[in-house]
Amino acid sequence: MDLELSGKVAVVTGASKGIGLAITRALADEGALVVAGARSTDTLDRLERVTGVPVDLASPDGPALLVGRALDAHGRLDVLVNNAGVFTYARLVDTSVEDYARQVDVNQLGVFLGMRAVAPTMIESRGGSIVNISSTAGLTGFPNAVGYVASKWAVRGMTKAVALELGRFGIRVNSIHPGATDTELLYQNPMMQRDDLGPVVRSIPLRRIAAPSEVAAVALFLASDEASYCTGGEYAVDGGVTAM
Repeated sequence: MDLELSGKVAVVTGASKGIGLAITRALADEGALVVAGARSTDTLDRLERVTGVPVDLASPDGPALLVGRALDAHGRLDVLVNNAGVFTYARLVDTSVEDYARQVDVNQLGVFLGMRAVAPTMIESRGGSIVNISSTAGLTGFPNAVGYVASKWAVRGMTKAVALELGRFGIRVNSIHPGATDTELLYQNPMMQRDDLGPVVRSIPLRRIAAPSEVAAVALFLASDEASYCTGGEYAVDGGVTAM
């Protein structure tokens, strides 16, 4: 399959580790020019075809800064991957307003701001692909994660709304919903023990957790011209969990 990403310009948020880093590497390996935003760019600065940009994605100016850097450097923007995310594990009664708001700011508002920032240039060029990283928490409910679940359901809804709005300009918007994936964020949940994932794995039809590269492969497809008739979709990468 020819993903036809060579020469395309992509912006990835939350790109320094986990799924974001895997997506950044995959895009660059396929020939894309990537502007990658993260708090720390040490890892990104060592990658070819990648420009690391220090940015706080909780800031309202963060996404626009990344888009501006991409346009200044390359004069165009073909792909946006909204990946930045935070997670707080807490019971409802123990969830502070600050923790709830932070998850909404990064996971939800950050996606909105990213899409708003790229829309004008994609509308002008009559095309582009926006890939929003949600979660299986955006397809179902999880206890002790009310802020995270709320923000990830919002990503799912915004994806569909913007897909309907921007489709006439040839702009595609899709969401990916990873399940348990081997990243730092997974182990912020005290129910996930790195040295004993047996109980978790037994609840997954494929009997294993995902590697970040497996989520990146789906993002790569949706970013590419091979997905030219895919928009408004939600793609679970969860080993079958949400099929149950």
